[in-house]
Amino acid sequence: METPQKRLQLFVQFPDLNLPTRTLTLTPSSSSSPSLTALHLLPLLNLPQTLTLENLYFTVNGKSLPLSSPVPSNGTLSLRLRLPGGGGDGGATGAESRDCYLNMYASKKPDKADPNEARISRWTTCALSAEPLSPPVVLDRLGNLFNKEPLVEALLHKRLPKQFCHIKGLKDMIPVHLDKLECPVTGLEFNGKYGFLAIRTCGHVVSAKALKEVKSDSCLVCHRGFEEGDKIVINGSEEEVAALRERMEEERGKARDRKDKKKHAVCEEEKVVEENGGRKKRFKAVNVAPANATKAVYASIFTSSKKSDFKETYSCRSLPLGRN
Repeated sequence: METPQKRLQLFVQFPDLNLPTRTLTLTPSSSSSPSLTALHLLPLLNLPQTLTLENLYFTVNGKSLPLSSPVPSNGTLSLRLRLPGGGGDGGATGAESRDCYLNMYASKKPDKADPNEARISRWTTCALSAEPLSPPVVLDRLGNLFNKEPLVEALLHKRLPKQFCHIKGLKDMIPVHLDKLECPVTGLEFNGKYGFLAIRTCGHVVSAKALKEVKSDSCLVCHRGFEEGDKIVINGSEEEVAALRERMEEERGKARDRKDKKKHAVCEEEKVVEENGGRKKRFKAVNVAPANATKAVYASIFTSSKKSDFKETYSCRSLPLGRN
């Protein structure tokens, strides 16, 4: 009597092919060899002809099962696709390819600011607040343009940057006429492409081309006279700014000298002068009273000519009222 042959029941899943799970029931007689391998299962699955052995492999419990290995007696197999290596196109991504890929981004330089935008911004915005220029506009002695309000506010709160420390007060601010950002004579745009100068005596801004073509000692707009030292180059080069700074220091030095001379020229009310014979006489202002002036009236101007007769009482102390 023949004993019945043991059947093998397998479940095959297709996670990469989106196919339903299939059940295979096999007997030793249905196999072409005594040991059933994974390779024998492929013809029984009726897979599309586009799939070849090179693209498929089996796994059991997450582990790869070679096609020549025997299948387990009972269990679940998973048929998976063998994906190509590298970039998914069948090729390999070598170290040299990755290096080239990284160098492509490493050699990319950061974006630079547009020089045209930087130039236009310098000529159309306040050098302190970076806001668009709007009247009233002032100019310092080095050719920098400012909106007057933020500059005055920074002066009051002592918040001026170091590069503008040469601005001490309102006398260092020159009001300029910039209602239209163009030359009133030639019509050239005020955008940094052309040189512009401001005339300190009247505040008008004209292009260097206009002053070069029309030789004149008076403003081309208001016809007010000016000197060569009254012209200030706006947003000039380093050499031009250095020349303006030197001229500014020279003018301030002359102003200090005039102030010192004026201070020493003030007459003192009383001073000691040396007279003939080596005797010294106390100087009094009434001795040099103007013509047709009464000495008593002229002397009343000076407090030292009259002694105070205020005396201290029980309710009031004597105050130097004569000096008030």
